[in-house]
Amino acid sequence: MKIMVCASIGYGGINKIRELYSKLSKAGFEVLNHIDEKQMDYSNVKDFREQKELAKKIVEHDLTYLEKADTVIAISDDIPSFGTGIEMYVAKKLGKKVILFSPNELPTPWPVNFSDFVATNESELFDFLHSVEA
Repeated sequence: MKIMVCASIGYGGINKIRELYSKLSKAGFEVLNHIDEKQMDYSNVKDFREQKELAKKIVEHDLTYLEKADTVIAISDDIPSFGTGIEMYVAKKLGKKVILFSPNELPTPWPVNFSDFVATNESELFDFLHSVEA
């Protein structure tokens, strides 16, 4: 099972993505690291309004990885992400398994609706992944 992790990059979530990729790899899961494999860390870009070509490159890159993934884990924390929401929607439409990892309260129905499973802690997340893999 190939896993892609999504979260807010522009608003500071890149370390959470990297940390979860590391934990998934150590647990024996195959990860599709869409950030480090192609050096797509754009967390230093503070304004995309004048960066249309870079925005297109990043979105096309992420969509390519979504197509390769079997499962998408969307990290939901205190910072909503336009990209993560769209990635969840596209993954769902592509027939991918979508897992919402939301350790904190979530005052919106949208990510829950587009999820196959909601994990509120790492133990639930890894137990579910192992059950799907079996």
